[in-house]
Amino acid sequence: MERIHLYHTNDIHSHLSKWPRIAHYLREERTRIENSGDSFFAFDIGDACDRVHPLIEATNGTAMIDLMNDAHYDAVTIGNNEGIGSSKEQLNRLYDSANFKTIISNMRDAESGEFPKGTIPFEIFNTKKGHRLGIFALTASFPTSYIPIGWTIQDSFEVITQMLEILEPLTDTIVLLSHLGIGDDRKVAEMFPMIDIILGSHTHHVLPKGERVRDSLLGAAGRYGEYVGHVVIDVDENSIVDSSASVTPIDGIPAPFNEEELITAYSQKGHQLLKQQQIAFLPKALPISWYADSELMQISLEALKYYAKTEAAVLNAGLFMTSLNDGVITNDELHQMLPHPMRILRVTLPGAELIRVVEEMEKNRHYLRKFPIRGMGFRGKYFGEIVYNGVSFDPKTGEVYWQGKSVRADREYTFATVDHFMYIPFFPTIELKGENELIFPLFIRNVVGQYLKKQYPLNQTKLDEELRNEGEHYDPNE
Repeated sequence: MERIHLYHTNDIHSHLSKWPRIAHYLREERTRIENSGDSFFAFDIGDACDRVHPLIEATNGTAMIDLMNDAHYDAVTIGNNEGIGSSKEQLNRLYDSANFKTIISNMRDAESGEFPKGTIPFEIFNTKKGHRLGIFALTASFPTSYIPIGWTIQDSFEVITQMLEILEPLTDTIVLLSHLGIGDDRKVAEMFPMIDIILGSHTHHVLPKGERVRDSLLGAAGRYGEYVGHVVIDVDENSIVDSSASVTPIDGIPAPFNEEELITAYSQKGHQLLKQQQIAFLPKALPISWYADSELMQISLEALKYYAKTEAAVLNAGLFMTSLNDGVITNDELHQMLPHPMRILRVTLPGAELIRVVEEMEKNRHYLRKFPIRGMGFRGKYFGEIVYNGVSFDPKTGEVYWQGKSVRADREYTFATVDHFMYIPFFPTIELKGENELIFPLFIRNVVGQYLKKQYPLNQTKLDEELRNEGEHYDPNE
């Protein structure tokens, strides 16, 4: 008889306020269990990285890998936050320093057909007594996001068949690290009962005692590091005789002695690195309101138009978490202002459908102004005011205008916004009727930053300062 312990985390999303306790707990549990003679493995099931944290933003995610090294994971997989939140080059370098295996079975380079650099499609781990654990991993498919970056996500069920053909003859127990979501996990368990354990994620679900579907045991540990999952497997020779699942609330376990210092250091280091990346110099402050139009909103809308090469743009004011002060603007200010991992979306619609989209926005305007919303890339508090640039609506007549002229039903129009507008349910015409193109590689903060850099360059500021120091009058308009 042998007892095997599988500890698992998922969807931490760089909530590093939980991290010191998670890492400490995993190290302590590994020591305790291995000293007892049992076998211990730790896995993360994706979305560990999230650029909402300044340290993760400043290091393109690599700081999270260093932290996971410190927790001594055995293997991790790639969630959509790692896959979509990174450029192709960044993802190919993300796991360079990893001391663990990075497993992904259904993600390939669209050109070469290779798996991302530093990853493998499966791994076989041997326990202390020689029991063979076959591990493979799947991530959720977002074709509108992955394809433009240069990745293809293969059909999960086809890949499962391929993996099982490889792993069944070579292993005793098969474990799937699934970043597919609870619905797909249940389907997988129904269709492939030969998968013994499915450790799930993506939909942020918690299974306090696991869930049995046919012959498979499902486990999941919620989100944001609130829980660590634990699956116990009892095996006799090559067969499982018993298995169980549980979760441990992180807030209920002892904290390491330096927890607060570590949490503060993560944030301080991130801000320090971002502050070193200077972008522009603002001659005046640009305040923001969540419930009204503003100069900062219009500058940002102009930035979207410039980047997407469109005549119009639409944004919600709740995206802007902070105002911009006058003086030097760095990536730290931009990240605090726009922490969302959102890409720019170019939407093309026939005139009749554009009118419908604007009508949807007007219908929902007052409801959304103070509507709290989370997820789908949004890291703010309220959706806020909907603001147009290049398109307008007359509330008295109900007419929609494009560049001051009535929208014609027989022609097409293209505007820019953020991908969030396609994912939320309030403007369904965008997804259902739009010809939608995600523009890579920049996030909205980078797009706004590039525009500010163009409009308010740093080198102009340095020249102004040099001339002032020399006592000369300098008029930049001359």
